[in-house]
Amino acid sequence: MTTAPTSSLPPSQPSAGSPSAGTPASATAAELISTAEQYSAHNYHPLPVVVSSAEGAWMTDVAGRRYLDMLAGYSALNFGHGNPRLLHAARAQLDRLTLTSRAFHHDRFAPFCSELAALCGMEMVLPMNTGAEAVETAVKTARKWGYRVKGVGEGRAKIVAASGNFHGRTTTVISFSTDEEARADYGPYTPGFEIVPYGDVDALEAAVDDDTVAVLLEPIQGEAGVLVPPPGYLAAVRRITRERGALFIADEIQSGLGRTGRTFACEHEDVVPDMYVLGKALGGGVVPVSAVVSSREVLGVFRPGEHGSTFGGNPLACAVGLEVIAMLRTGEYQRRAAELGEHLHRELRALVGAEVVTEVRGRGLWAGVDIAPEHGTAREVSQALMDQGVLVKDTHGQTIRIAPPLVISREDLDWALDRLRGVLGG
Repeated sequence: MTTAPTSSLPPSQPSAGSPSAGTPASATAAELISTAEQYSAHNYHPLPVVVSSAEGAWMTDVAGRRYLDMLAGYSALNFGHGNPRLLHAARAQLDRLTLTSRAFHHDRFAPFCSELAALCGMEMVLPMNTGAEAVETAVKTARKWGYRVKGVGEGRAKIVAASGNFHGRTTTVISFSTDEEARADYGPYTPGFEIVPYGDVDALEAAVDDDTVAVLLEPIQGEAGVLVPPPGYLAAVRRITRERGALFIADEIQSGLGRTGRTFACEHEDVVPDMYVLGKALGGGVVPVSAVVSSREVLGVFRPGEHGSTFGGNPLACAVGLEVIAMLRTGEYQRRAAELGEHLHRELRALVGAEVVTEVRGRGLWAGVDIAPEHGTAREVSQALMDQGVLVKDTHGQTIRIAPPLVISREDLDWALDRLRGVLGG
C-alpha cells in the first residue's frame, strides 16, 4: 500500500476553514478522542476523526476539514446528511407531538403503517426502534406463528440462519452468530437456532425440517464483507421454505430501501419473503426507526400485552418514516443506486488482479473490497483514505466497505475512486 500526496477537494467543495459552530475552539480532535477513551466503554474502534457537521455526502470535522462519507452510517444515511425533506418532516412534527407511547393512538401511526405495508406489498407492520429490536421481534413472531399456526410442539421451534450473519448485538441474536468476537463471554446462549453455510442450498434444504418455523437471512451479508449469494440462492430459499411450511425472513436492514438499486435486495431474484426486517434508512439518519412487515396471518398472532416498545412507532419516527417512504416511491434513489453502482463496480473491478486488491463484491452503491495481506490491513487503508479526505470502514481484517449516501454525485464518487486508486498505488 502506498499513500498518495494530499490532494485538494473537488472544486465544488470549500477547503478547510474554521471550526464548526457550536464546537469550542479549545476542543481539538485529539482532546475529544482522549476524553472519549477515558469515559466511554471501548466497544468501538473508530477512525481518529471527530465530525461536527455534515450535509449531503460530506462531513466536516472539528477543525473544519471536509471528508466524503463513503459509509453512510451502514446505510442509515441512504438519503444523505441533513436531507431537507427529512429535516422538514422532523421539524414540523417536533412542533406538534413527539411521543405518546402505544397507550394511546396518534395521528401519524396509521398512515405510517399503511404506507409501509403498501411499499413492501404486505398487510401488517410492527414498528420498533433499532434493527436489533426488529430482528428480536422477527424471532418472537416466527416462534409464536410456529406454535399457533404451524402447530410445532411447544419448545421445539427452530430457526435456521446462515454462517457469517450479522443481525444485531442482543444476547439472543449473537447466539446464532458465527463471529467469535461478537459471541465471546456472553454465554449461556439462547437455543433454538441452526447455522448453515451462507449460499449453500443443499445444506439449507437438509436443515429445514418439521420443527423449522423460519429461515432468517440477509439477502446480501453486509458485516461479513458485502457478500452476494450465488445466483438463484434466494429463489431456492423461497422454494424450500414454501415446501416445508416455514417462513422466509429477509433481514433487509442494510440491503433494503434503495441501497442495491432496488427497493429491496430480494427483488434482484424476483423473490418476495414472508417477512421483511427493516431499519437504518427507514429513519432517514434522523431517528432510529425499524419495523417488521408481514402478512396478517403472521403478524396477526400477537395479542395486546404480548410484545411492545415504549418508543416503537412514536409520532416523530412515523413522521420521518412516512417521508422516507414517499421518497422511495419516486424511484429516484433506487435508480441512482443502480446507475452509479454500475459505474462504481466497473471502476473497482478494474483494480482486481493488481497486487493489492484480490476481490470486489457487492451490488448497487455497496461494495466490499478485499486487500491482500502483504499490502497492509483494511484498517490501514481506511486510515490512509481518511488522510485523503475519504471515509470508509474496515471489517474482518482485510475488507473495506464502501456504501456512500445515495445522493452522492458522479463527480464526488469519481473523486473518491481517484483517492482510492492513489492509496492503493493503482
